[in-house]
Amino acid sequence: MEPVTSQSGKTGPKWEVDARDQIRAQIRKFTPPIREFVARDANEGDTRVLVTDILCDALGYDKYEDLTTEYAVRGEFADYGIRIDKQLVAFVEVKRAAQQLGIRHLHQVEAYAMKDGVEWVILTNARVWAAYHVETATGVAVVTHRVLEVDLLDDSTAATKADGLFFLHKSAMKHKRIDELWRQKAATSPAALAQVLLSDAVVDAARLEVRRRSGYNPDVAALEKTIRTEVVREGLA
Repeated sequence: MEPVTSQSGKTGPKWEVDARDQIRAQIRKFTPPIREFVARDANEGDTRVLVTDILCDALGYDKYEDLTTEYAVRGEFADYGIRIDKQLVAFVEVKRAAQQLGIRHLHQVEAYAMKDGVEWVILTNARVWAAYHVETATGVAVVTHRVLEVDLLDDSTAATKADGLFFLHKSAMKHKRIDELWRQKAATSPAALAQVLLSDAVVDAARLEVRRRSGYNPDVAALEKTIRTEVVREGLA
């Protein structure tokens, strides 16, 4: 299939271009009501109505087929469950529009993901949309990482905001683009790069380079210790 170009100049598969154009157009539509909701400190119920409209109109979900409100998770209820081809892929937790999203809100929806084995959780107050990847492998401590965050009322362009929200669009979720984004970020995180720098191949290459530059051939173990304690200490913290 030939790539096409979006209104913002991005090129890609037609489904991707259509998704980005849809999001960008809807961001302009939803900016005024989001501002109004924040200004009057709209309650959580009203904010959910707005979030539902954004999920459907901007992010392409079908209200009846893809979204389940008050999704039951072992005696508790997530605000939304998102399904792709009838498969549960994410939970969405909504807070009132003027409320600042915090770690306790994340822990709330993270717990739902842990109980149901879901990898993705979305935390939003309609203005800010944050997506987190939850690793819940058996026998391993739960690890949650923020993969993206978009503020629909900040000073960035509609195209920039659309680039972020794109990964939450139904079509992008279906094509697992958010999984690709997560793998990219995980592979280049400080901790991951620290492990690369401490690998045998890199430490040995560093030893050879030190010898080439100075004529001194350092002990491999001593060099690895210096790299670990002085160079990548923060990345491993």
